Amino acid sequence: MEVHLEPGLSGDLTIPPAAAGIVVFAHGSGSSRHSPRNRAVAGALQRAGLATLLMDLLTADEERLDARTGKLRFDLSFLAGRLVGAVAWLAGEPATMALPVGYFGASTGGGAALVAAAEHPERIGAVVSRGGRPDLAGEALERVVAPTLLIVGGDDHPVLMLNRQALARISTEKRLEVVAGATHLFEKPGALDQVASLAADWFTRHLRGQPTGFASPSSR
Repeated sequence: MEVHLEPGLSGDLTIPPAAAGIVVFAHGSGSSRHSPRNRAVAGALQRAGLATLLMDLLTADEERLDARTGKLRFDLSFLAGRLVGAVAWLAGEPATMALPVGYFGASTGGGAALVAAAEHPERIGAVVSRGGRPDLAGEALERVVAPTLLIVGGDDHPVLMLNRQALARISTEKRLEVVAGATHLFEKPGALDQVASLAADWFTRHLRGQPTGFASPSSR
């Protein structure tokens, strides 16, 4: 169902029966909550028993500004703030307030997800990045405590190098998965299915059975 997170920002919320957690999606620059790749991954997570929230990171006015200037697409602090706001919104909704939370980020959204996870470590149980730019998270990488999975296409050579460098800066549980033969958009047949399977396994393992994602640090 479509939900309104704050003025000008919408999202698509899906909650399967007996959901084990909820995953908030952060799309890359130039995309939206309607990204077919993210929606394909979200479908796999839903079938695995996880709720999903696919959200827009920019309002319509901000999208027009960014299209002209490129000012917002690499402002990870700004984008991470939108993710933090979405998690706060989930905390106030009866249907989601008890669900552990994870982030799934693509491209620049991967960096934003890691910044947001570092800002509120007590709320986020896992992070997955698809073809992401974790390097853009900067010093926040060293403050991430959520188990983090980085998924990169084997033929996406510049981004693969950046992910390897970022992985070395993350001190929590972490893994880099390379999808052989895949490019940045994972267009090779079966590549996106591998991403979805890896993400579903990671989130299911790390979110299932966790206490609520909205517990205070002292109660975790």
